[in-house]
Amino acid sequence: MLIGFFLALFPQIASPEPDWSTARASLGPRLQVGLDFLLAHMPEQDRRELSSEWVVEHLKSAYAAWEATPWKDQVPQAVFLNEVLPYASVNEHRDAWREDFHQRFAPLVKDAKSPREAAAILNQQIFTLLKVEYSTHRPKADQSPYESIKAGMASCTGLSILLVDACRSVGVPARFVGTPLWADGSGNHSWVEIWDEGWHFTGAAEPTGNELNQAWFAVRASQAKADDPERAIFAVSYKKTPQSFPMVWAPDLNFVHAVNVTHRYVQEPPVPKGHARIRFLVLDKEGKRIPSGVKIRDKTGKVLHAGRTKDESFDANDHYTVVLPKGEWIDVMLRGVKQMVRTTFAVEEDETMVRVVFGKNILTEVLKPKQQLWREHVKKTKATRGAEMKARVLQMGSLKMPFWYTTFGKKPKGGRSLWISMHGGGGAPKKVNDQQWENQKKLYQLKEGVYVAPRAPTDTWNLWHQKHMDGFLDRLIENMIVFEDVNPDRVYIMGYSAGGDGVYQLAPRMADRFAAAAMMAGHPNETKPDGLRNLPFTLHMGAEDSAYDRNKIAAQWQEKLAALQKGDEGGYAHWVEIYQGKGHWMDREDAAALPWMAKYSRNLRPEKVVWLQDDVTHRQFYWLAVEEPSKGSKLVVERDGQVFRILEADGISQLSLLLDGEMVDFSKEILVFYGEEQIFRAKVQKSMDVMRRSLSERGDFGGIWEAEIRLNLATGK
Repeated sequence: MLIGFFLALFPQIASPEPDWSTARASLGPRLQVGLDFLLAHMPEQDRRELSSEWVVEHLKSAYAAWEATPWKDQVPQAVFLNEVLPYASVNEHRDAWREDFHQRFAPLVKDAKSPREAAAILNQQIFTLLKVEYSTHRPKADQSPYESIKAGMASCTGLSILLVDACRSVGVPARFVGTPLWADGSGNHSWVEIWDEGWHFTGAAEPTGNELNQAWFAVRASQAKADDPERAIFAVSYKKTPQSFPMVWAPDLNFVHAVNVTHRYVQEPPVPKGHARIRFLVLDKEGKRIPSGVKIRDKTGKVLHAGRTKDESFDANDHYTVVLPKGEWIDVMLRGVKQMVRTTFAVEEDETMVRVVFGKNILTEVLKPKQQLWREHVKKTKATRGAEMKARVLQMGSLKMPFWYTTFGKKPKGGRSLWISMHGGGGAPKKVNDQQWENQKKLYQLKEGVYVAPRAPTDTWNLWHQKHMDGFLDRLIENMIVFEDVNPDRVYIMGYSAGGDGVYQLAPRMADRFAAAAMMAGHPNETKPDGLRNLPFTLHMGAEDSAYDRNKIAAQWQEKLAALQKGDEGGYAHWVEIYQGKGHWMDREDAAALPWMAKYSRNLRPEKVVWLQDDVTHRQFYWLAVEEPSKGSKLVVERDGQVFRILEADGISQLSLLLDGEMVDFSKEILVFYGEEQIFRAKVQKSMDVMRRSLSERGDFGGIWEAEIRLNLATGK
């Protein structure tokens, strides 16, 4: 162990000319992208001194760790390349820490569901495990990870390097951040940023429980000066940028690159009522941000604002921003390199982006917040999931779900419908389930839509309603929305025999994903129909289909659905058909379910939600969300304009209401009652973070929520 430690402390020194071409040829296409990135931006000294073997080992370990995370598809490739793949942060000694740290720290975060959760765990535990603490008596500021471990102490710089590397070793995007001097002149400081649908900060060896963005230095950071290089805040970038990272411990070195991220620490002033922020992004033909003059006039020609857009030395979300009255018609002129563009539009919505691309032809777009986020999502999805769509195989962990699909009819204006059709079989040999899959491909015909027949990932009796199926279906739907232009409000699910078993269970717990559901010849196990309040449900069964009491249970569900519908006006649309004289095979008469389902579209914003958690729990259901879902818990919530009423909350202590402009008027107060008690009354602000998070979680443009009200039902707040 000790020998391994000292071997890891020193990288393998290369011969004078590392053989990068041979190293590249030994890699597959995906890893070649990573090596090309490292070489394109590698400091010249590293290119000379690091061996190709040493770099490739780092590379392979980085990809393996990232592939094993549950968040790999939420991390854009650009973030992975720049904030997971690099082997160093600043000018520290190049240690071979990657695989060693992965072996040490992966067990700590094996249950983490997100990068921020994993980072918080690491920050709480690794410094104690490694026996490294903060001390001004450390040997030097810019210690490498193993130098800090050997010394047992480190400065904020060494601690930050250590936490960044620990995070990267388990696939968490992380980067080194610091300021040369606080605004009050009281000294420099270094810390860490973690990427989780945006950047969040934490102090190394200074955990704040499971939360980020709550460090002791937050107030000081909020006073930073973006236009003062000595008092700004910079994040290290392995990728070359026009800005060097100011290393106060080595001021003469300039090979470490950075972006100015001050704007994220300095809070923007609140937007006055009736006003909106308009942001400007100008790109060259390669897609790089460039500085451009911006001049904004009102309809009389009076100049309202003038400034310049930001280049690549600033954080990607740092835009030239102006605040203007809503309803104002403005004339905008932007000047690029030997080019100029002019556009006129009305100020309507906060966070509107004016995006201009200068090239042979000039592209100008005025994008509202949801449109911006959706474009980013589509671009990322096509880049990260194109291969699986081409192969027609989804993989989650060690499980794979092949799928077959074909299209019918002409695509409607709002996008195609999607029909997910699950095969029978179940607890049978693989070849039996394979044959059932082949049968399902030909079982139904559509007038219009994408007909998808997935092959279950397992061959167990409960092959369609195990816990992993929810994630597979979410991913399939998200992909079809992007790659086949599917309308997310016209997604249907159906299944025969064991596939029907799956519909019985999946439809209530994933009701907010579908427009309608059809169960054919299955049995439900312990599932209850309560969650079908807003999902039209049709059930088809042969009267002679007595195995597992399928026919008897179908009749019971007919009664249950009728009773639920009678007691809840506007809910539980259903059609149950029991075919006399038919057994398990209904001679295709069950195909009548398809035109019945096609009459319905999903309503993601119903006036009432009934949410009964099954044995597979979910965090979100329609416009409700919970932090810690529990089996068997039940929520019943109604909304009427600005008023929300929690009618039942069995087993629920914390609840979030997800909102958008279709549901409420954000200029007015929103009221929430729990029983007869008013527990919330206030105006609610739209949040880009909520929009970004909701799109990331569901991949559904219609499901982009704009605001969130968090409620503690135990305390009534």
